Amino acid sequence: MAKNDKGMTPMMKQFFSMKAKHPDALLLFRCGDFYETYHDDAIDAAKILGITLTKRNNSAGCSDIAMAGFPHHALDTYLPKLIRAGKRVAICDQLEDPKKKREEIKGKKGLSPMDKMVKRGITELVTPGVALTDNVLNYKENNFLAAVHFGKQACGISFLDISTGEFLTSEGTYDYVKKLIGSFSPKEILYDRTCKKDFEQNFGTKLCCFEMDDWVFTEQNANQKLLKHFATTNLKGFGVDHLHNGIIAAGAIMQYLELTQHTQIRHITALTRIEEEKYVRMDRFTIRSLELISTINEEGTSLLNVIDHTITPMGGRMLRRWVVFPLKTVKTIEERLDIVDYFFKQQNFCETIQEQFHRIGDLERIISKVAVGRVSPREVVQLKNALKAIIPIKEVCLHADNKVLKRIGEQLNLCESLRNRIEKEIQNDPPQLTNKGNIIAHGYNQELDELRTIRDHGKEYLMKIQQQEAKRTGINSLKIGFNNVFGYYLEVRNTFKDSVPQEWIRKQTLAQAERYITQELKEYEEKILGADERILILENKLFLELINDMQEFIPQIQINANLIAHLDCVFSFYYTSKEHNYIRPIVDDSNILNIKQGRHPVIETQLPLGEQYIPNDVLLNNDDQQIMMITGPNMAGKSALLRQTALIVLLAQIGCFVPAESATIGVVDKIFTRVGASDNISLGESTFMVEMTEASNILNNVTPHSLVLFDELGRGTSTYDGISIAWAIVEYLHEQPRAKARTLFATHYHELNEMEKNFHGIKNYNVSVKEVNGKIIFLRKLEKGGSEHSFGIHVADIAGMPRSIVKRAKTILSELESDNAQVGSKDKISINKLEQNKEDMQLSFFKLDDPVLEQIRDEIIGLDINNLTPVEALNKLNEIKKIVKGY
Repeated sequence: MAKNDKGMTPMMKQFFSMKAKHPDALLLFRCGDFYETYHDDAIDAAKILGITLTKRNNSAGCSDIAMAGFPHHALDTYLPKLIRAGKRVAICDQLEDPKKKREEIKGKKGLSPMDKMVKRGITELVTPGVALTDNVLNYKENNFLAAVHFGKQACGISFLDISTGEFLTSEGTYDYVKKLIGSFSPKEILYDRTCKKDFEQNFGTKLCCFEMDDWVFTEQNANQKLLKHFATTNLKGFGVDHLHNGIIAAGAIMQYLELTQHTQIRHITALTRIEEEKYVRMDRFTIRSLELISTINEEGTSLLNVIDHTITPMGGRMLRRWVVFPLKTVKTIEERLDIVDYFFKQQNFCETIQEQFHRIGDLERIISKVAVGRVSPREVVQLKNALKAIIPIKEVCLHADNKVLKRIGEQLNLCESLRNRIEKEIQNDPPQLTNKGNIIAHGYNQELDELRTIRDHGKEYLMKIQQQEAKRTGINSLKIGFNNVFGYYLEVRNTFKDSVPQEWIRKQTLAQAERYITQELKEYEEKILGADERILILENKLFLELINDMQEFIPQIQINANLIAHLDCVFSFYYTSKEHNYIRPIVDDSNILNIKQGRHPVIETQLPLGEQYIPNDVLLNNDDQQIMMITGPNMAGKSALLRQTALIVLLAQIGCFVPAESATIGVVDKIFTRVGASDNISLGESTFMVEMTEASNILNNVTPHSLVLFDELGRGTSTYDGISIAWAIVEYLHEQPRAKARTLFATHYHELNEMEKNFHGIKNYNVSVKEVNGKIIFLRKLEKGGSEHSFGIHVADIAGMPRSIVKRAKTILSELESDNAQVGSKDKISINKLEQNKEDMQLSFFKLDDPVLEQIRDEIIGLDINNLTPVEALNKLNEIKKIVKGY
């Protein structure tokens, strides 16, 4: 970016002075009806937005600079694209009216070129983590900004969604903080620039981050910012005073809000501790492999997609949180299940709730906009409608035969005075923008009503004055007119000149008449000529007064939003359970996991029409069936069985009914999965290294109350290495008292079936298949006993593998199995027979049942090589080429 401003135009000097304030941000520079970008910003903007990159003359003797822009009214279209691309955007607006500026400097001498420029200033800094624009935000997803502080004893982290006012903090190990980052998915993370190496080492390099100075991450700065904002002497009232590192992270967020010029933050009313002891722990591998929030491939469907039938945006955001933070407390889980049950039993209650939810809108973000002074008139009316919708919700909750619903009814605040005031002051259908006028209701303000009457009924009022004065003076021919010299006037013909009252002021003499003005006419003229402008000024003043007074209701409305979101999530559970025939699980503190005829909640919704999902039973406990060793062929459904078990447990522990005939869920404290193959090439980690890292994480953190799912562990290395590692891990989970977790272990290593003989808590199961006429039919049914075959070659065949390879693979498998049976499973497998038969693979090219290949074979066999001339050989080769190409 250019630094030397010598020879630059005044506008470019102004641009670079603004750019210097936020050099890391892309600057949108308001110039007339356009937002323009220059230099490197223009290159980035043109690439991201797909707009034309052009050039601007910088001044005589200076090279042209890159420029790209778009109309100012298209800001809501282009700004989200910049933010989603990870850009920080500084919006530089004109702070004064260009027309008034021109009038102001007109005739003045001695002004410098900079004095003649329209004043501009940065009015907002929008970043991925600090956004309030609806087009930038996802209405069913929180937009969290996070800050990480590296303390001596622990790592602190804080999250803020400025669009809702949620402010959270916690601290713990790097693994715990990484888990929180995976669960909350912040759009932007702040950290101390001196700790960049530590951050990237622990949390990777793919996150959208912003580095801040080290003084920001100090206890002194944090306490100063937080205590000033909350107007308290300490943070004990929030229950976070012991989280020193978390507080420092929270203070860094407050400093960042100041840096980005977000100072109107009265909606941030509390700093809340993330209570990790209340929730099931799931690491990012588990969240990803179970596809809870998003899918691994674009064509899939996540669990959230299946169960999200929330109606309000607040409910959608809360449900997303509930899915990644399942509960561990039986009482709280049962309370949610009781409400779902109540929805089933009380259809009138259900219908009332559903009907009113559709009228509420995004109550949470609307009241946040009130706090920052960016709420629109239309959103204020939506707030009124939401408060109206809460009336019947409160009523039915208060009369519900359920303690939690009664408590919700008691806590809902109708905010009657605010609702009545909006009803009285704001039009029922106001415009989105305040500069359009027609915001304030008729009858609320007398002055405004008079101005509107003047504006809308000016001619009628003038006629009234004319008739009034004609009657008073007896001048029957009196007329009212207007010109640009002295405005409105009364015209009197000379024959009535003597009847003109003394208080009239003569302004113009004509051949046949005189023109006069009166005090009343001049006052009316001032009113009618400035009516539109004064109406806008007065409406804005009255609207801002209302917005300012609304701020005292922020805490009550935030509580309402939270309660409505809670109800909406449980309604979503009811709707999902009803639609997909789910049943209420028994949730207790036992070590039993007993699922009868369980189904995969996602897969069953994706099956072709008419096809039924095959349900299965799963029984796990910490006694005689702690580990289920599951074998079976590829594509038989082992992975689906593992995932469905985890998803059923998770559904139960978020308070939802589950897809089964019956289910007893002994609460789990952690869910671990090692499912699917992946690598991390950017960090130099192979598939096997990633697999072992994830397995290590499980074994280092597992408890007897955990649920562990292993799928094909050890397949990334040699056969006996893999078997050995898998055996040792299963043995550890069975024998180590602190690690005796309920475990599903799916494997192709049939040797592991031997473990059932030596360990009483391990039981063999297989996913059955049926062979009919050489074809394999996958029954997808779990049965007792181990399996001896994987049918991998069959899967390769139906996947479209060339038949020559399939045939050769069957030969090799037959030789290996025969040889292995002779030498024993623990000895080295001989490959002599494979070496002896390797010619079969080469000759098999002509053994394929393919007419074209047979024709080529016949052509070659029929050749008389000894008498073939070079030209004939070339011609024959050309003929074979035509056969291959088909012409």
